[in-house]
Amino acid sequence: QVQLVESGGGLVQPGGSLRLSCAASRSVFSFHAMGWYRQAPGKEREMVATITSDGTMNYADSVKGRFTISRDNAKNTVYLQINSLKPEDTAVYYCNARWVVGTKFGDLWGQGTQVTVSS
Repeated sequence: QVQLVESGGGLVQPGGSLRLSCAASRSVFSFHAMGWYRQAPGKEREMVATITSDGTMNYADSVKGRFTISRDNAKNTVYLQINSLKPEDTAVYYCNARWVVGTKFGDLWGQGTQVTVSS
């Protein structure tokens, strides 16, 4: 069974930076896409950034210019570099892997890592 394990969250002051990591138990290149989502208290889970197997990246408008998603195929790891953090970035960040086989698709999720932005 494929597992996704996130790490790198923590408490950071506004304006600070973090790098989140998502280690997969198999090649990240084998997935149609991987990405990061977040869920703040009382809010729905939202897409933050995704990267497809061909390298196409997509970002939520609220994080463009501050967040960067990247992939290291050799390490089976996807990263999210977060800069210029704001209090509204506080949330649990989840790693996602989307698999596609023919007309079928599914999602795998990590356990989440907490990011708290506060002075």
